[in-house]
Order: sequence, then structure tokens, then C-alpha cells
Amino acid sequence: MKFTNYFLHTREREDRKNIKMEWIEFTFYHPDYQLIQDDGRIRKWTLIKEINKYLRVVVLEDEQTIHNAFFDRSFNPLNFKS
Repeated sequence: MKFTNYFLHTREREDRKNIKMEWIEFTFYHPDYQLIQDDGRIRKWTLIKEINKYLRVVVLEDEQTIHNAFFDRSFNPLNFKS
């Protein structure tokens, strides 16, 4: 796993500080849902059971570099289409 400067910068935001790196790593390696965007980036979601929220991790098209991670309030697995 590698990280973009954007990811490292946004990790300092108050609304992102509570996202544990272990959750990000788990989502990266074991997503419940995955979608490739038109630009080649990959969205990965996993339900973090401890807090009952879906974490979205966005990975660059190299499939190794994490660009973003946040709790996706609008994600609904019932509406998921890959």
C-alpha cells in the first residue's frame, strides 16, 4: 500500500482523524463492494461493524496507491451496482 499526498493531508482533518488505519487496510484488501470508476480509480467499501458505517477507500488505477478514505454516508448496498 502506498498513499498520495492528498490522502496524507486529508488524514489530518477532524472528520477523518477517527478513521483507523487498520480499517483502511482491511477495506483495501477485503472490500465488501468494489467499483471501477470511468477514470480507472477503484472505489472499495466495507462495513465497519464497530460503528455500523461504510468506509469508502479510493485507490488509484495502479491498484496500489490509496488516494482517499472516508465514511460514505450515502452508500447503500441495496442500491449497489457494479
